[in-house]
This record gives sequence, structure tokens and C-alpha cells, in this order.
Amino acid sequence: MRYLPLTDAERQDMLAVIGVSSIDALFRDVPASAVRHEPFPLPPHQGELEVERALSRLAARNVPAGSVPSFLGAGAYRHHVPATVDYLIQRGEFLTAYTPYQPEVSQGTLQALFEFQTQVAMITGMDVANASMYDGASAATEAVLMANRVTRRGRAIVSGGLHPHYRATIATHAHFAGFTIEAAAPDAAGTEDLGDRIGPDVACVVVQNPDLFGRVRDYSDLAAQCHAAGALLVMVVTEIISLGLIKSPGEMGADIVAAEGQSLGNPLNFGGPYVGLFATREKYVRQMPGRLAGETTDADGRRGWVLTLSTREQHIRREKATSNICTNAGLCALAFSIHLALLGETGFTQLAELNHAYAVSLADRLAAIPGVSVLNESFFNEFTLRLPTASAPIVDALAARGILGGVPLSRLYSDAPDLANLLLVTATETNTTADMDAFVAALQELI
Repeated sequence: MRYLPLTDAERQDMLAVIGVSSIDALFRDVPASAVRHEPFPLPPHQGELEVERALSRLAARNVPAGSVPSFLGAGAYRHHVPATVDYLIQRGEFLTAYTPYQPEVSQGTLQALFEFQTQVAMITGMDVANASMYDGASAATEAVLMANRVTRRGRAIVSGGLHPHYRATIATHAHFAGFTIEAAAPDAAGTEDLGDRIGPDVACVVVQNPDLFGRVRDYSDLAAQCHAAGALLVMVVTEIISLGLIKSPGEMGADIVAAEGQSLGNPLNFGGPYVGLFATREKYVRQMPGRLAGETTDADGRRGWVLTLSTREQHIRREKATSNICTNAGLCALAFSIHLALLGETGFTQLAELNHAYAVSLADRLAAIPGVSVLNESFFNEFTLRLPTASAPIVDALAARGILGGVPLSRLYSDAPDLANLLLVTATETNTTADMDAFVAALQELI
């Protein structure tokens, strides 16, 4: 057997060496209530070819976003990834590289991380960025934890426009870290005003821009209110392409930026892996989680790179660590950097403009369908539709026709009946005119 290579005789030899008479004796300390005597309801063991066939049948039940017209978003976006990105990250020196435990030996890895940090700092408008995190949700959580360390306060106010998965991740950590989350209700109407909630015990206010409903806002006034009260403004960005066109978090006065970088260099992949971005002001750098790669010169004056800051559990005393992230998302970060470098500043802006133009065109066409309206007064490449009926069955009917027609808000907020008719729709550079024609025609027939 390829997967279970031991024979019964070999198992008995192993038990004899450790002085145990049987498998049951080996596990005698396990409580009887935890022991399962009947087999799990799983298929019996199979050969490699049979397993491949079974998994292929399961995979065939999926509808990949790249195989049909897709207008999905809600924090995970389909963009064109140049072939160069995949080619370069599969080079052996990148593909097999891992966490730089002896960092100065890994000059190539450190340089790649340094360039990544520089790019993230530039597009977010912040002073300093770290060397990548798991994803946007965990980066947002780390931002709240950092705000608590900086301000020594125990309450965080979370916008109703923040993606509920991000909110849930923050709440999970809050439960065990001992701080309080005050979460506003979903803000579909765009009337939220968090300034009145800021009190002397508030560590930070967390907002998303564009928000879950696709709305774009200028949070400069909220940043000023936070700072006047001694709190920090944490800004979350789930669609990083938007920063090629809209005002950066740094320009608005944000203190910490937590973002999802998946849109650049990283395809959807049915949920991951993704790449979290994290940037902040220089004065808070020592409270920043993760790693910071820095530039220096060696004894001969040559340019080189070092691991300037790495305040993780594995490097310093556990109680002094500012992060519990214990792996390296370097390959995804590298893909992000290669894609952004290929675009350049002009290309990044042009890509953002193209996304916005496609979304405007699609929104106008959908809003012309009787009974359908667009809620947003502003948006980047994602907007919210109000349908005359529940959106979830409509999305199912569209999928049956080979169209992935957006994300029903009821899927994210099952306990909010007032959101049942809302549909979150995204358009990117990957959507063709034919895709939009099919979507508009099908929605018109179904409503």
C-alpha cells in the first residue's frame, strides 16, 4: 500500500520495542468516551488512480470563475494575472524559499520583501509596511491588536461597512485577548456616522474603503475626530486595485492600513492562498507585527538587506512579541510585487480606471432594468443592486444559466431580512461586453 506501508508484523515489532502489547494499550490514557469503535463514514481505501478520479469528479462540480461570465466580488476579485508572474515565482530560488531564519544569508529573499514593503507603503500612502501577512482579515485583526498596544485602551469601534468575515476574525481574537468590539449594524444606506461613538476608552475605529457595499468615502474628518480623542483610525482595503484611482488611506489620515493584496498576482484559487498587507506611521513601527526588511551597506560599501525588525515569538521572548504569525507568505507577496512592477505607476492607474469604467457601464445597464436600482452614489468596481425580489434565488437561477451574477448580501448577513433583496455586483477588466450582455439579458428575464 502506497499510503499505509506498514504490515501487521512491522506494527507488532514497533509495539514490542516500546514495550506495549497492543494498539489499545498504547492509547489507554484516552478516555473511553473519546474512543470511536466503528469506522468513520468514509469510502474504503483506494489506489492512487481511483483517488485521483474521485477527486476529479468532486472538482468538476465547481464552476470556476474563469470559465463563465463572473461578477463575483465581496473581498475576492478576479483580475488578469500576467503569465510572467507565474513563471518567475516558480523559479527554484523563490518557490522553495521559506522564512529567513538566517536572514542576511538570504539576500534575494530580503530584497524581494524590501521591494514589496516599498510598493505597499507607496500605494497606501503610509510611512512603513511589513513583509506580508496571511490575508486581509488577519491583517485587520493585527491592526486592532496593535492599536490596543499603542493606546493602551480596550475598545474598538467597527464600521457596519466592514466585511463580516473581517469583523468575525477581529471578534474571535477580541474574545481571547480581552478587549471589546463595538460593531455597528450593516450600513447599506450609507448614513453611518461613527464620530459620536468615540470615547476616552476607544483604541481605534475600523472602517473599510471601498466598503462592503462598494461605497467610496473620504474618511479625513473621521481621522481628525479619532486623533482628537486619542484613538487611531484603522482603514481596511479589500480591493487593492482601487488605490490606483481613489485617495489613499494615508492622505485621509489613517494610522494603520490593513488590506488584502490578492487582486495583484494572486488568482482566486477557490479561497486562497491570499496575501495580507499592513502599513502604518513610522512612529508606530515598533508596535507593528511581523517582519520589516531594511536596506543597508556592508563593510565594502555595497548595497545589502537585513531583517531590521522581527518581533515575533520565535525571535524574542513570548511576552514581548507583537504578532503570533509564524510562517511566511513570501511567495504570494512576491507575486504581488512582480505584478505591480509589471504595471508600473501608470499601468496601475490605468488598470484602476478600466475597472471603474467597466463597473459604471454595467451599473447603468442593470439600473435600466425595471424594478432594479443601484444603491450607491459612489463606487469603484463594485456596487450594490436592490432587486424587486430576494437576490439569493436569482443568483442560483443565474448560476444554472452559467453566469456567476454576484454575491447576495443575505449570504453574508443571514439574520438581516432587510438585506435580502440586495445583490453585490463586481466588474473588472476580465469582463467582456459579451459577459455583460449575457448578465443583463438573463437578469431581465428572471425578474
